[in-house]
Amino acid sequence: YQMDVVETDPIKGNFSNVARCRLSGTLLGPTNYHNYQPQLRSLYEQRFSRRMSFADYQRQIDVMSDAELIERWKEEARKITTYTTLREASSLKFSSALEAERHFRSHYLPGLIRDVGEATFGGGLSRRLPDRMLNQAIEEAWMRETRSPSDMMQELAGRFRQNGLHVFRHRRGMLFISPIRPRAFAYEQAGVSPSVNAILEALGSAQRSTGKQLFERLIRDSAGEHAEARSLAVASDLRWLINEGYVIEFNDGSLDLPRRKSKQQQETVEALAAASAGAVDTTTSTRSWPLQLTWPEQ
Repeated sequence: YQMDVVETDPIKGNFSNVARCRLSGTLLGPTNYHNYQPQLRSLYEQRFSRRMSFADYQRQIDVMSDAELIERWKEEARKITTYTTLREASSLKFSSALEAERHFRSHYLPGLIRDVGEATFGGGLSRRLPDRMLNQAIEEAWMRETRSPSDMMQELAGRFRQNGLHVFRHRRGMLFISPIRPRAFAYEQAGVSPSVNAILEALGSAQRSTGKQLFERLIRDSAGEHAEARSLAVASDLRWLINEGYVIEFNDGSLDLPRRKSKQQQETVEALAAASAGAVDTTTSTRSWPLQLTWPEQ
């Protein structure tokens, strides 16, 4: 569109007030002027309709009884901006921005907008979008997630799993993320080293022990070279238990055992395993067991 500013004849009449937009400083004219309401609506539609309702915008209008402002409005109102189309075979001229906008929306806007199924906004940008309806929808979504972030957690959990991470519950149902899948130790005690059994028993009887506390409990009765050998055995077995998921090492350095399944869940798993045992061929496991060190009993 080509914009042209032309001056019309001076506005005649005596006016006692003039309305001014508090947000933009625009003079809209006297409240009893015939063009006041169209000017008010036009300014609202162009600049503030996506930020607030029309009723809220009307509360941002001040009515001033200032002779200087009235004269200033008269001079500004003489200047009219016209809009002439440039792409039409026969040019069309519009005397207001609202008319030009209507023409633009009906002829050009559909070709510039495309529908998308999903749009991603940054956290900061999502709070200052110019569209009032989008802002309201995002604010409602934020409030829902603040009360219960279930949708966000489901999305994050799916992305974590796609990247090889595991989501599990522990410590009063809190969610944790780890590259190692926690699982309960299911081997017979006689088939593993004494230090493995000692570690599991120590962690089972005292929750949230640190590695230092665990070593102090397991090695305090040993002395000399036996203490050093036992320390190496405990360290090796503890690292194996952590890497296999039988012991959880949290980011604060504390250690704990994974949560065991309930009796009903365990019975269901065992029933499924028994039903499929005859149909599935099993191969010999090649799992590497931890280094086992022995020392004389005291």
